[in-house]
Amino acid sequence: MKAKNLAVLGLQWGDEGKGKIVNFLSDRADAACRYQGGHNAGHTLIVDGKKLVLHLLPSSICHENASSLIGRGVVVSCDALFAEIDEIESYAKGIMDRLKISPACTLIQPYHILLDQLKEKSNSFTTIGTTLRGIGPAYEDKVGRKAIRIVDTLSEPKLDQKLEETLSYYNFLFKEYFGVKELEFSEIKDKNLEYGNKLLPLLSDISNEIFTINQAKKRVLFEGAQGALLDVDQGTYPFVTSSNCSPAGIASGAGCGPLDVGYILGVVKAYVTRVGEGPMPTEIEGNLGEEIAKKGGEVGATTGRPRRCGWFDAVSVKRIIQSNSVAALCLTKIDVLDGFESIKICTDYKQEESKKVFAECMELDDVNPNFIECEGWSEPTAGINDYDLIPENAKKFINKIEEICGIPVDIISTGPDDASTILMNKEI
Repeated sequence: MKAKNLAVLGLQWGDEGKGKIVNFLSDRADAACRYQGGHNAGHTLIVDGKKLVLHLLPSSICHENASSLIGRGVVVSCDALFAEIDEIESYAKGIMDRLKISPACTLIQPYHILLDQLKEKSNSFTTIGTTLRGIGPAYEDKVGRKAIRIVDTLSEPKLDQKLEETLSYYNFLFKEYFGVKELEFSEIKDKNLEYGNKLLPLLSDISNEIFTINQAKKRVLFEGAQGALLDVDQGTYPFVTSSNCSPAGIASGAGCGPLDVGYILGVVKAYVTRVGEGPMPTEIEGNLGEEIAKKGGEVGATTGRPRRCGWFDAVSVKRIIQSNSVAALCLTKIDVLDGFESIKICTDYKQEESKKVFAECMELDDVNPNFIECEGWSEPTAGINDYDLIPENAKKFINKIEEICGIPVDIISTGPDDASTILMNKEI
C-alpha cells in the first residue's frame, strides 16, 4: 500500500485533527497537496513542541523530504499566504524551495472580502456563519467565469481587461445595493501585479508534478480543508463551505485522475464538533457539552469561535464513508472522553418515513437521534502510543465504532503531538 497515493478526509464538520494526521503521515509521502478551500480553515500541528496553525500551506511544509503543493482548486489570499510563509519559515527551513503553487488558482480580492462581510451583516441574506474572508464570493466568481487567477496577474493587459469588467460589477453592487464606498481600480490592480511577481518563482504545473511523482512510483498525500459534512454537495446545505472538500474534489482540485487516489483515510473525533450555524443532531446541551469543549480545547483555529460539541454521530459518518470510498478511520481526541461514566453513540435517526428520501439533502433540523450507551473508563488514554495500554472500555468503544461504521480504525490519536499516536495498520 505504501506506493499508493492517499487522501486524508475529515468526515464530520471539520476540526477533526486532519493537520496532525497529515503531518504524521508526511514522513510516508513524497509530497502533500492541498486541493480545495482557502484560509478559512486552520490545521494545528505540534512541531518540536511548538504549536503551529496552518491555513493555506500543506501540513507537510515542515518536512524537508516532502514537496508541498497547492492545487488549482484552492482560492488564495496572497496576504494570508505570505504572512503564513513568514511565520512558519523559522520552523521549516527552505519553504520556498519545496512550495509549489498552481497558476490556475483563483485569487481572493478585496471586493470578495467586503461582499462577504456585507452579506453576513445584512438582514436580506441567510447568516451562514462564514469566516468573512471572501472564500465564498471568490468561488462564486470562479463558477461565474469571472475570477482573477494567478496567471492573470502575470500580464498587465490581461489583468486590466478582466479586473475592469469584474470590479465594475462589484462597485455597482456596493454603491447601489449596499450603499457603501466603491473600491479603487488602480489600487487593486497594482497589488495584483505586485503579488504576481512575488508568486512567479513558486508557480508550477501541479497536475504534471503529481503525474511525475506517481510515474516514479512515489506517493502523494492529498489534504482537504473542511470536513465532508461541509462539502457544498454532500454537506448540510446551505450551512456548508463553497467547494468540494470530499475526495470528489481531488481530481479537479489537484489535477489528477479519479483513480489516482489509492487509499482514503477518514478522520473523526471520538465525539463531534461544529463551528458556526447549522443543524447538529447529537449536540450536547448544558454543562456536559461545555465540559467536553473545555477538555478538548474546542475553539476554532482560524476564527477563535467556540465549537459546539455532540456525541459521535455514526449515521452521518456511515453516509460519508459510503459515498466517498473511505477505507479506514483515524479516531482522534479519545483522550478527551477520559473519566466520563457513560459515552453515547448515535446509531440512527427517528424520522418520518416520507422524509427519508430527502436524506441526500442532509436536512437534519427535524431528525431525532437514537443512541446506544457505552461504559466509560477512568484510566487515562492521553499520550498513549501502544494499543495494549488502552483501557478495556476504551477498546470496546473503538470496536463499537468499527462495528457500526463497517470499516477498521487504522489510527488512534491520543493527543495533539505525533508521539501520541497509535498506528494500527503498519501498511499505511
